[in-house]
Amino acid sequence: MDYQAARRHMVDSQVRPNDVTDIRIQLAMETTPRELFLPVELREQAYIEREVVYAEGRRLLRARDFAKLVAVAAPEPDDIILNAVCGSGYSTAVLSQLAEMVVSIENNEALAATAQENLLSLGLSNAAVITSEPWVGALKQGPFDLIFIGGGAIEQQPDALLAQLKDGGRLAAIVRKNGVSRGGLYCRSGDTFAFTEYFDAATSAVVPGFEKPKSFSF
Repeated sequence: MDYQAARRHMVDSQVRPNDVTDIRIQLAMETTPRELFLPVELREQAYIEREVVYAEGRRLLRARDFAKLVAVAAPEPDDIILNAVCGSGYSTAVLSQLAEMVVSIENNEALAATAQENLLSLGLSNAAVITSEPWVGALKQGPFDLIFIGGGAIEQQPDALLAQLKDGGRLAAIVRKNGVSRGGLYCRSGDTFAFTEYFDAATSAVVPGFEKPKSFSF
């Protein structure tokens, strides 16, 4: 399979036509080998227009949804980013090309090691992977300009992560509510957090640890 051609086609058909106009994002996705972040047996699925589950609780979002979420996040070259759901490192690889530094979290030690290996193999030296719980964050490494939650949706406001934003910082996530997933952005102003929705997302999967607490009735 010609993966380079597949990446170009992915950007041309799934990213650029969906209002992702930032050339930096297009270029990062066109040059990042998405297949590298999948097990060998799944690599031919890297560029199809659907999510790919590659480990328990870990998936590659559709390129369209991922690109739009990155566009909403609007990473700046001097941003320090917390990537709260690292997986095998694809989102980290893309974000690290758009920011000064990316701190990534993965609670699966084997996946965290794989992610770090993948990033090093691409020569991305401004990204580090730490083993921790995604919903806990990385308090010692913060505060952050941007926090990114990819790999699925969240069902509740991630208060522990929001507290690790700088004043004026933002958190990008797909929020699932009443059976509908919407990509959007939390913005911090002092101790206030405002959420704005931007686009409909296809994912129905909730990232483990970000589920809405179950209520009990008697």
